[in-house]
Amino acid sequence: MTTKSVSVEQRVAAPAVHVWEAMTDLPGMARVLSGVERVEVLTEGPFGVGTRWRETRRMLGKEATEEMYVTASEPTGRYVVEADSQGAHYVSEFTLQPLGPETTVVRMTFSAVPQGGAMGLLAKVLGGLGARAVRKAIARDLADIATAVEGRRSGEGEGGSGTG
Repeated sequence: MTTKSVSVEQRVAAPAVHVWEAMTDLPGMARVLSGVERVEVLTEGPFGVGTRWRETRRMLGKEATEEMYVTASEPTGRYVVEADSQGAHYVSEFTLQPLGPETTVVRMTFSAVPQGGAMGLLAKVLGGLGARAVRKAIARDLADIATAVEGRRSGEGEGGSGTG
């Protein structure tokens, strides 16, 4: 089976622990990520292996809801989210690499493996225009995270609410 993948990196002016908190705050995700319409958390407890949620996004002009689940979690360093949809298995790996005490590089690698002869769908999702749309969506998500975390940090000591 062929695996197609797209990777995007974003530098964030904040410590990895703050970036991790923003990226794993599922109830707050729709406030942080402009591409996410809503999130329904399906499991209780802290973010980690086994955490499940339904995420609704607008992608390529259409609203789509996917059930996602965490399969690996190394707090403040790395986590992996997987989903199965329309004949493909999707894997999103997030890594956080500190560059000093106040800077973190976040890298997301999104890959898809066809299941049961779904190469036609996979070619649309990660081939040509589809790959560019996925890369653009990932870049927007990572930029949204940077904006949220950096904005929250700049609000510290200036009467910021400390929430979110």
